[in-house]
Amino acid sequence: MAEAENNPKKEMVTQFHDNAAKGDAAKLSAMLNYSISLIDKVDEKGWTALMYASRNGHFEVVQLLLEKGCDRSISSNSGQTALNVAKFWGHKHVADLLANSKAGASSRMWHDGPEESENYFSRTLLNRLSEKRSNSNWLKTKQIQPTTVYILFSNLNPLVISAKYEDSRKIDIHLCRLQYEDVEQLLAKPEVTSIFLGAELQRSNSGSHVVDTAFADDGLLAWFALNADYVAAEKFRVKYPDCCFLQALIPHILNLNEEEAGVVAQARSVLAWHSRYKFCPTCGSDTKVEDGGYKRICFKENCPSRQGVHNTCYPRVDPVVIMLVIHPDGNNCLLGRQKRYPPGLFSCLAGFIEPGETIEDAVRREVAEETAVKIGHVQYVSSQPWPMPSSLMIGCQAIAVSTEIIVDKEEIVDARWFSRQQVTEILTKRGDHPISIPPQQTIAHWLIKQWLKKNANL
Repeated sequence: MAEAENNPKKEMVTQFHDNAAKGDAAKLSAMLNYSISLIDKVDEKGWTALMYASRNGHFEVVQLLLEKGCDRSISSNSGQTALNVAKFWGHKHVADLLANSKAGASSRMWHDGPEESENYFSRTLLNRLSEKRSNSNWLKTKQIQPTTVYILFSNLNPLVISAKYEDSRKIDIHLCRLQYEDVEQLLAKPEVTSIFLGAELQRSNSGSHVVDTAFADDGLLAWFALNADYVAAEKFRVKYPDCCFLQALIPHILNLNEEEAGVVAQARSVLAWHSRYKFCPTCGSDTKVEDGGYKRICFKENCPSRQGVHNTCYPRVDPVVIMLVIHPDGNNCLLGRQKRYPPGLFSCLAGFIEPGETIEDAVRREVAEETAVKIGHVQYVSSQPWPMPSSLMIGCQAIAVSTEIIVDKEEIVDARWFSRQQVTEILTKRGDHPISIPPQQTIAHWLIKQWLKKNANL
């Protein structure tokens, strides 16, 4: 009888915790008005509503619970407070609030977000100097300077110089940095596209600026990129031995150093846009290149594309959500296989964001479409440019609220729950394991590694 009488109270505590985990401040407030004693109730893990709200980064709920007088010092069965949980999951704005002696009084928490990650293709050695793109005289002057750097693409494949390390079979790949005299004839061809990438300060070994007296302007070392379909690499080999156009872009492009990879991401994405938008998509007329390669304008004066701001005029970026789906128990993650993957490769689920769709909704829709798994809380983690041809990978972590997998068989041919132990074995055994995950330069790899670092009890 006593157990039966306690069940309604237990159900109410569970509901209270669920609302905290979902971030539903309105329902929590209504339940607290009915029974304030719910505020510090714990479940079988020793978790309070404050811990669940902190786990998922729900600032408003944490603020509400603190204002209602909850005890932030309570520890779970595994010894963590709500502050420990918030810090561990990277919710710095919530952690700041919990750590502040006067709840709700902190105004600095919005200034310091979670620590950003710098993914492959994200770093660059250039300042884009977008303010210089409309200065045609400055660009023309920079194009002919002997210090200016040109990187060349043929059919969107970059020209690189490769050499094997002496003590291994690994190939060292660098961009082939050409000079104006190397590309002068190509620049004269109307079918060759040239874009301004930015500039780096030219410095001497002592660290001071080097200013060429013949071109004493601003000391900026400009970079440009060219795309000329089917240019032979042989013509450059006299001056640049071992140069070649990088074929089979993936995985070889991942061997570039991180700063040059960022330059390639910028250049290839813009050049790919030019290769696909030579004509006005509004009226079909020819277009001309302006703003250093960052704009195309229709030649037809009365074309609607010339009125206002239109995404047909500027290089496009395709937003893609890529998410690591976490099992409700926190100890398993969902990975899938596409038809085009190499044998044995499993990765995070991913898909394009549709017009008028939020990141969170795109995550929930894509996971449901591909695996039928339902998603609750979605948290943005990090992003990565992906120049194949011009995507932005928006990395998220998604918490599943269902576990049954039904694969769609169209985009995904297989999907499975993998335990922490299984993923660790895949990472450590590498070639000896029949299953693999994407290489470390990908955001998918980073999302998986970040999950492995987190304590399941948190």
